[in-house]
Amino acid sequence: MKPNAVPVGIFPARQSSECGGTLSEQGVRAAGFGERNETANIRCFPASRCTFDMPRFRHADLDIQYEQWGARADPPLLLLHGLSCQIIHWPPRLIDLLTGAGYRVIAMDNRDMGLSSRVAAPAPKVADVVAAMDDLSHYPPAYTLSDMAADAVALLNHLGQAGAHVIGLSMGGMIAQTLAIEHPERAFSLTSIMSNAGNPELSPGEPEAIAAFITDRPEDPDEAIAQYQQGWDIVAGPHFDSLTEGLARFSAEAVERGFSAQGFARQLLAILHQPDRRQALASVNAPGLVIHGGADPLVPLAAGEDTAKALPNSQLKVFDKMGHDLPEPLLADIAAAIIDHVNAAPGTR
Repeated sequence: MKPNAVPVGIFPARQSSECGGTLSEQGVRAAGFGERNETANIRCFPASRCTFDMPRFRHADLDIQYEQWGARADPPLLLLHGLSCQIIHWPPRLIDLLTGAGYRVIAMDNRDMGLSSRVAAPAPKVADVVAAMDDLSHYPPAYTLSDMAADAVALLNHLGQAGAHVIGLSMGGMIAQTLAIEHPERAFSLTSIMSNAGNPELSPGEPEAIAAFITDRPEDPDEAIAQYQQGWDIVAGPHFDSLTEGLARFSAEAVERGFSAQGFARQLLAILHQPDRRQALASVNAPGLVIHGGADPLVPLAAGEDTAKALPNSQLKVFDKMGHDLPEPLLADIAAAIIDHVNAAPGTR
């Protein structure tokens, strides 16, 4: 198997006025949402961040779902999530910490997931893709990381934003790096979390972690939720329980809201066909912050170190006990690292 033959770097309406509840909205299937049923359960965030609309914009023949929190006059942070993740995979406390520091937070459902449109293209079984890792020529991507970065830029255009501090996690880190490379004027700063720079020479993640997360989801909703929870719990590493304090907590909501097995496969192919970005990253002038876990079994710490080395104006922040997850006990420190970074960026205020 080739060194880059595994997906290193993977491994996200109206709401009730009573926070903590959900409200089902009919008809989202007509826009390409909800492959499993006719309703989408929309999360109501804590009181400080409740919103009462379902913002969406049109780009590249797709409807892209987004949310924003904080005052419009505050400097914008654009959050880009990872493989299979949705807006709801950003922990509410993290968003509260960022908005509490005086920043406007913008997040989106990547194409093919959540309440964003599904791409009209064939999707192979994940197992077939994994079996063909040595030669993916029979599985071309339906879209690229550049296309996904263009989605993010289109969101900034839709909101009338000249740019933003771009923060990406896992696959979202790859998208954020691509945005900073291809649209440098739109990235005021770059934060890459538990991601990589596309270096094909790096060793892959642990086989157990890859097998647990990079897999076909069962059609039965309960089985899909259980498998999703198990995947997150394994990639979270040994120090924190993802089921109680990490991203595994959102598995049931994610499956009910808009998980797409076909979208997972298409996003995975975009990752597997990613270019080596190290040379291009050397030309990025935006201040860079690379956050990585020392206990990440899916994307080894070496990937974060490699990314920081490729960025000429960057710093590396390692959380020794963090795996491929956002555990509640570390959120304050993660937010503080991001806030210090963007505060120091030129032209933030």
